[in-house]
Amino acid sequence: MTAVAALTIAWMQDSEVRSEILPARHEAFETVPRGALYFHGDDFGGLSRGALDTHAVPWRLAAAAFVLAERDRDPGTLVTVATLHRVLARFGFLFPARIGNWPLQRPQPPASTDYPLGMTHGRLAVLPGLRVTVANLGCASCHAGVRYDSSGRPQPAQAWLGSPNTSLDLEAYTTALYDALEKTADRPEALLDVAGTLFPEMDARERFALRRLVLPRVQARLDSLRSLGRPTPFPNGSPGTTNGVAALKRAVGVALADHGRGEIGTTSVPDLGHRTWRSSLLYDGSYAVPGRPRNRPMTRQDVTQDHVEALAAIMTFFTVPSMGVAPGDGLSKLDRAEAVMRFLDAYRAPPFPGKIDAAAARRGSVIYAARCAACHGRYSDDADAPRLLAFPNWIGSVGTDPARARLFGKPLADAVNRGPYRARIAAAATGAYAAPPLDGLWTTAPYLHNGSVPTIAALLDPTHRPGRFLVGGHKLDFDRVGIALTADGAYPAGYRPWSRPVWIDVQQPGRGNGGHEHGRELSAAERAALIEFLKRL
Repeated sequence: MTAVAALTIAWMQDSEVRSEILPARHEAFETVPRGALYFHGDDFGGLSRGALDTHAVPWRLAAAAFVLAERDRDPGTLVTVATLHRVLARFGFLFPARIGNWPLQRPQPPASTDYPLGMTHGRLAVLPGLRVTVANLGCASCHAGVRYDSSGRPQPAQAWLGSPNTSLDLEAYTTALYDALEKTADRPEALLDVAGTLFPEMDARERFALRRLVLPRVQARLDSLRSLGRPTPFPNGSPGTTNGVAALKRAVGVALADHGRGEIGTTSVPDLGHRTWRSSLLYDGSYAVPGRPRNRPMTRQDVTQDHVEALAAIMTFFTVPSMGVAPGDGLSKLDRAEAVMRFLDAYRAPPFPGKIDAAAARRGSVIYAARCAACHGRYSDDADAPRLLAFPNWIGSVGTDPARARLFGKPLADAVNRGPYRARIAAAATGAYAAPPLDGLWTTAPYLHNGSVPTIAALLDPTHRPGRFLVGGHKLDFDRVGIALTADGAYPAGYRPWSRPVWIDVQQPGRGNGGHEHGRELSAAERAALIEFLKRL
């Protein structure tokens, strides 16, 4: 979940609507499947007139702008939903036919033709009797990833809730939306004709509302952004990374570093396995439960109902920077957040689809226990799926790029501690990073908190970390475990990525790939054995 710049402003007293993705009787479902439903499709208050200030978009207008701008570039482009899908897939959005870990007792959610996975939507009244379709990015936009076949090729038609979308490029998406509206908003009739073709169910009332109420505000917002030349003053990340700290600063009124240009603390989207074992949240452990240790060692017995509920309260605050929910409103969805946390407590990462050398993995488990467990947790010896037995919640420095930890500074922590969540979150500028559980590690490349190392092999042997490499729509290398690359950081010859890749340059501020050199002292055979063990997590 991360900030997306909206291009409209509110014009009535705040109100919200229910996400149309949720089934009508969702409250009657058992807790874990209900949590999956909310994770998949709840808006958590992000479909409101207030959210239109910052994050939500009038979807039919935005979709039409994408397609019309595409036709401007190529006059042969057809005005079809397939064209819209193709445009959105460039940014890493998914339109899966199947979710691999959907709760078995519930039917698969119907595949959407109009919205990508994770994009919540509903009908919002802009004036009495006039409604427009608005959309916002929900949990599953960032936190549902593609599945891979036995050779490491991505399968975008299949997704896994809780696994990271390592191809979602919110910087490209927000910039393209800004550019598309900039190029088309002064052609209202052409824009609305495209919207009507894409969405034939759009009635005359919605067309009127878009033409007379929404478009003038879009144009006014574009005028206000013209000197900036982009939708947000800060970068929104790259494929698989987001900039939640910058978005939070803007939401709570804390000054942006160098007016936004210095907000370089983007972070990689993680797998969500065993997140309920955390005693603090975020990459730097900045959010803890008031009155409890920030780095408390945990076992399964410590994951109590009280602990899960406390983490759920913190989770509702994530909707402030990621979905534009007002800081005072997030807790109104606490019951749904608790169901999501129960779903995540039961969550398991997707099984590794390639071959694992069983003998090497056994040797690797011994190496892991001796070299890694003190920070990343102790796992069982189960051959098929090792279970986390103890998690230390270690916070400290391993020499990795300091930008993200530095940018979550005392002014931001103080703002959180003064706000509506002061009884729910003890925020702190730790200046360090929290070691995460390693569930689903094989799915999460590139590695380190800032996504600066493309493979586990390069992480364990710093001499092989490339200075630049592609990410987005990538195939996985199951030997090195990570992005399949050539020696110069490009994709293998003949490989066609399913989304538009971006070059990562580790010389750029905030992108440094140094630190975490704990594999340097291992032999090549020991590193290979450790990698085989990590495939099992």
